[in-house]
Amino acid sequence: MAAAAAAHRHNKRRLISPAPTTTTAPPLDSLADELLFLVLDRVAAADPRALKSFALASRACHAAESRHRRLLRPLRADLLPAALARYPSASRLDLSLCARVPDAALAAVPSGSSLRALDLSLSGGFGAAGLAALAGACPDLADLDLSNGVHLGDAAAAEVARMRALQRLSLSRCKALTDMGLGCVAVGCPDLRELSLKWCLGLTDLGLHLLALKCKKLTSLDLSYTMITKQSFLAIMKLPNLQVLTLVGCIGIDDDALGSLDKECSKSLQVLDMSHCQNVTDVGVSSMVKSIPNLLELDLSYCCHVTPSMGRSLQKITKLRMLKLEGCKFMADGLKAIGSSCVSIRELSLSKCSGVTDTELSFAVSKLKNLLKLDITCCRNITDVSVAAITSSCTSLISLRMESCSHVSSGALQLIGKNCSHLEELDLTDSDLDDEGLKALAGCSNLSSLKIGICLRISDEGLTYIGKSCPKLRDIDLYRCGGISDDGVIQIAQGSPMLASINLSYCIEITDRSLMSLSKCTKLNTLEIRGCPKVSSAGLSEIAMGCRLLSKLDIKKCFQINDVGMLYLSQFSHCLRQVLDLSPAN
Repeated sequence: MAAAAAAHRHNKRRLISPAPTTTTAPPLDSLADELLFLVLDRVAAADPRALKSFALASRACHAAESRHRRLLRPLRADLLPAALARYPSASRLDLSLCARVPDAALAAVPSGSSLRALDLSLSGGFGAAGLAALAGACPDLADLDLSNGVHLGDAAAAEVARMRALQRLSLSRCKALTDMGLGCVAVGCPDLRELSLKWCLGLTDLGLHLLALKCKKLTSLDLSYTMITKQSFLAIMKLPNLQVLTLVGCIGIDDDALGSLDKECSKSLQVLDMSHCQNVTDVGVSSMVKSIPNLLELDLSYCCHVTPSMGRSLQKITKLRMLKLEGCKFMADGLKAIGSSCVSIRELSLSKCSGVTDTELSFAVSKLKNLLKLDITCCRNITDVSVAAITSSCTSLISLRMESCSHVSSGALQLIGKNCSHLEELDLTDSDLDDEGLKALAGCSNLSSLKIGICLRISDEGLTYIGKSCPKLRDIDLYRCGGISDDGVIQIAQGSPMLASINLSYCIEITDRSLMSLSKCTKLNTLEIRGCPKVSSAGLSEIAMGCRLLSKLDIKKCFQINDVGMLYLSQFSHCLRQVLDLSPAN
C-alpha cells in the first residue's frame, strides 16, 4: 500500500508540474536596422540573388529589403516610378542599361528624393528639360554621369549647373558642349571634386581657364582628347588640390607648354597621364619634372623617345611609384638611366617597347629591388638572360606580364616559379611554357590570375600541378591550348573553388565532362568555350544550373549547342549580360 501511495504522489507531481517553456525566435521587426543591414550586406556579398529570396520570404522581409537597398539598376525607364516607390532609401540610380530615358522619366523622380548618385552614361532620349526636373527634385545629388551624351549641349549644362551639391561629374563625349556651357557648370558647381571632359571637342582654352578659376576644389580632372593648349594648361596645373590629371591624346600639349611650368604649380599632383601626346618629346619631359616633385604615378606611353637625359631627370621625382612607358622607343642607355634614377618605383610597364635589350633590362632590374609589378609584353628582343636577372633581383614580384616574349626558353620560364613565389598575376601567353614550367609555377600558391593561352606544349599533366597547388586561382586563360583535355580542366575546377573566369576557346578536345566539373565552381561569372565542337547542350545545362552568377558566355562555333541549352540559360542564368551568338559564320 505504501508503495502504491508513493507512486500516486509521484504521478500527481508530474501532472501538475508546469509545462516546459518554448523559446520563440524574436520577430524580424525587433532587430535594429543597423544589425539587419549588416546581415544583408554579407548575404549580398556571398550571392546577389539571395536578397531576392529574402524579400520573398515574408512581408517583414520584403519591407526590410526595401529599406536596405541603396542601388537601383532598372532595365526599362518606365519602371522607374514603381522602383523609386518601393525603395525609398535608394541613394544610387543606374539607368545605363536603359537605352532611352525620356524627360518624363526623369521628371517622375519625386521631389526631395534621397538620390545622391545618378548614372545616365549609356542612355539617350533626355535633354535640358529632364535635367531641369532632376535638379529640382534631387537637391543633394553629388554624383552625375552623363558620358556619351553627344546630344547634350550648353542648355543641358546650364541645368546641370543648378545642381550645386555636385562633387563628381562626367561629361565625356558630350561633343556639343562649348565654353559657355562649361562656364555655367564652373560657376554653378564650385564644390566639384572630380570632373571628366574627355572628348569634349567643343571646348577651348577660354572655358578651361574659367574652370581653373572657379573650381578650386578639383582633385581629379580628365581632359583627354580636348583642345587644351599652353594657355589653360598652366592655369590647370596651379589648381591647389589637384591630385589626378589625365591628358591622353592632347595634341596641344607640347614641349613649350611643359617648359613653361614654374614653381607656382600645385604640389598636390600625384598622378599624371600624358600618354599619346604626340607633340611631347624627351626634352619637354625633362623640363617638366622639376615642377611635379610629389608625383607618384607617371604615364608617358606612346609619347616620346626615352633618352639617357630624360631617364636621369626622373630622379627629381623622388616619390615616383609607377612608371608606364608602353610603346616608347628606348635609345641607347635609356633604360639603364631609368633603373639608376627611379629606384623607388614599384610598377614598371615596358609593354611593346622597342630598344629593350638583355643588357639594359638586366641592369635596370638589378637596381629596382623593390619592384612589385613588371610588364614586358611583346619585348621580343629579350632572352633567358633577362628572365634570369628578373627572377634573381625582383623576388618580391606580385605581377609579371611577358606575353609573346618569343626568345625566352622553357628552361628560363621555370625560374619564375622557383624564385618569384609571391606572384599573384602571371601572363605567359604565346610562350615556350611546358609542363615542367607549370610544375615550377605550382610553387606560386598565391596565384589568382594565370594567362597561358597559345602555349602549345602544355598538357593535362601541367594543369594538374596548378590545380593541386593554387587554391586562390580566380582567372585562367587556356585559349588555343590544344594539348589539354577534360582531365586537366577537371583538376583546375576541383582545386580552384574561387574560380570566376576561364577561357577554353579552341581547346578542341574539351567535352561536356569539363563543363560538368566547372558547374561546381559556383562563383564562375565568365566562360569562353568558342570553337569547342565537342561540347553540347547537356554540358551547358549543367553550367546554367550550377553557375548562377554567370554573366558572360562565349559559345560561338559550338555547333552541338541547341535550343535545349539556351532554355536552361533562360531559366537559371538570371545574371547573364552577354552571350556571344551561335552563328556558324562567326
